[in-house]
Amino acid sequence: MKQQSTTSLDTLFIKTYGCQMNEYDSSRMADLMKEAYGLRLVAKPEDADVILMNTCSIREKAEDKVYSELGRYRKIKDKRPDLIIGVGGCVGQQEGKRIQQRAPYVDAVFGPQTYHKLPEMIATIRRDRVRVSETDMPEIEKFDHLPTPKSNGFSGFVTIMEGCDKFCTFCVVPYTRGAEISRPVSDILHECQQLLDEGVIEISLLGQNVNGYRGEGEDGDEWDFTMLLYAVGKLEGLKRLRFSTSHPMEMTDELVVAFADIPVLMPYLHLPVQSGSDAMLKAMHRGHVRDDYFPMIDDLRKHCPDISLSSDFIVGFPGETDEDFEQTLDLVRRVDYDFAYCFKYSPRPGTPASKSDDNVAEDVKDVRLQQLLELTREQTRHHMQQQIGKTVQVLVERESRTDGDMQGRSSDYRIVHFEGQTRQIGQIMPVRITQAYGQSLRGELILA
Repeated sequence: MKQQSTTSLDTLFIKTYGCQMNEYDSSRMADLMKEAYGLRLVAKPEDADVILMNTCSIREKAEDKVYSELGRYRKIKDKRPDLIIGVGGCVGQQEGKRIQQRAPYVDAVFGPQTYHKLPEMIATIRRDRVRVSETDMPEIEKFDHLPTPKSNGFSGFVTIMEGCDKFCTFCVVPYTRGAEISRPVSDILHECQQLLDEGVIEISLLGQNVNGYRGEGEDGDEWDFTMLLYAVGKLEGLKRLRFSTSHPMEMTDELVVAFADIPVLMPYLHLPVQSGSDAMLKAMHRGHVRDDYFPMIDDLRKHCPDISLSSDFIVGFPGETDEDFEQTLDLVRRVDYDFAYCFKYSPRPGTPASKSDDNVAEDVKDVRLQQLLELTREQTRHHMQQQIGKTVQVLVERESRTDGDMQGRSSDYRIVHFEGQTRQIGQIMPVRITQAYGQSLRGELILA
């Protein structure tokens, strides 16, 4: 008969990788563990009774980073055998029990759709002294099992859908988070209201393909994303509304108009295009061509002239020629982004693109990436310079690294530093911009 663990559980450490959806999932894991075991979060893994890794498999060598971090945790467990280590998220889903074969000291492996079972997994580990693995992908049952969200301050995230059906050839999301499923409108509004009741004033709606939302509305009919935005935007106490991440194929005319029509919807949109070449867009299975993208940008700027735009780009995708890359540079010049996130292509295991010949040499990828970064950084600097002299509304988020300085974000998502006080955290303050840096702004607080 296996001996039941009698060691008490008091502390929890969560290491989070990747996107805002993972940040949301980690916060809900913390809520679960607090409700089930009374665990409090600690800042260092050495101080934890339970260590959870919430992983992301989007970037290159994601698995290597996970195993490297696990090697660090193994040293802690060698000293404290009752320490419980769990690996969740997309790498957990993708690798499954292979993680425990390679790292047998890992007690639990679970995917993004099964973390609601964490209390049960922990109980099984402690009772039976066994390792557990939960990597099924049921429909979004996890949201029915999560406790009331707890706010850590003034800003909150709400996942409105899971998975993705776009099947871009470079992306692992459909294989790690499953098919695209939208939560009912009533559930989303209820969770948003719970956050507002906790003192949150800014809510970000999250989804892998967030503007592809199609959920059951309060009237029983199917609602699209724009209808949901209008409903959330009417909630009392909400001062800022954001969403991420969008797909160009789901940018409707109604969604464009919403930026002008919903007062609390902030003027910032992340709309990944990935490439400016039609040949590459077809190879990536993006479902649109470059000339579909430009009218969207024009309409957005027509209805919301102050909107800040960002995008994602992949360079060196299999088959990318010099001409294809020049088409990407041309698109970037024409759109003139406020921000851009640029990456070299690297094959992700299990994706269709990983079966293609990665025939763009690494040194060519490096050169192209530097050219694109130089262009996008210059655009960012230019847009930052244009902010000088403006008065912007800043949601104060935290103390800055400089003594006496506070840091927050403007409505169009720019980082702003100013001399202030900690009591201003969580407030929206008017700041006149006086200086522009590469990725942030500095200003002076305007006092009434």
